[in-house]
Amino acid sequence: MGALHAGHAELVRVAKRLTDFVVVSVFVNPTQFGPNEDFARYPRTLDEDRRISAEAGGDLVFAPSAAEMYPPNAVAFVEVPKLDAVLCGPRRPGHFRGVCTVVLKLFNIVRPDVAVFGAKDAQQAIILQKMVADLNVPVEMVIAPTVREADGLAMSSRNRYLSAAERAEAPKIFHALKCIEARVAAGETDVARLESALLAELRTIPGARVDYANILDAELLTPMGRLNRPALAAVAVFLGTTRLIDNLILSPRSDSASVMPIRSGETE
Repeated sequence: MGALHAGHAELVRVAKRLTDFVVVSVFVNPTQFGPNEDFARYPRTLDEDRRISAEAGGDLVFAPSAAEMYPPNAVAFVEVPKLDAVLCGPRRPGHFRGVCTVVLKLFNIVRPDVAVFGAKDAQQAIILQKMVADLNVPVEMVIAPTVREADGLAMSSRNRYLSAAERAEAPKIFHALKCIEARVAAGETDVARLESALLAELRTIPGARVDYANILDAELLTPMGRLNRPALAAVAVFLGTTRLIDNLILSPRSDSASVMPIRSGETE
């Protein structure tokens, strides 16, 4: 949605390694915002976006208007039920319907061979992979690893909303996830205990308000009793008025393989 940063630039670089022509879409999509969300104040920095895209290897920036993307009286939308019923879905009604609709429209307009998304938005990535598979969309989905600041904070366009004090506390979100990863590495497999520990870690962050902290099947986004297959540990935390999300893939095995495929060697 624009307000590009180093995380987006890495997605462009991944795409450039995989293809010979890279289109970067920049579109603040109105249909994925709720009535009380930050659509009006979402940062719009198109000139800077063009610069970042070009420096990372992007060949074209596609920045349509809302009127171009949504003709008058448009009524067709795309939904992926069940996968949008957990985590961010109930808290942002209609959000993933808007995401799926605009992404499918972008696919139809651009006709890419490969589409690169970031793992930070894990639920979005899982939903879009399902949409592409179920609707036979002829595009290869590549999910690239989350790009982080030096202190571990996942890069996000919304990080710029944080005050200096909030920014100082924000890396503790990732620290909480890493603590749970360490518990799994030590042999803990009881998901209820892991979720409780994750929530407790997040609640130690000064000024934080936890929206959710869940550990779900990493493919189906369904509850688990035991960690006997890859799981998604996903959190959403408010610092002030800014809502931050992050996640890790957990596995009872030491290799912690992710179910969101990343083409081998492309981002290592």
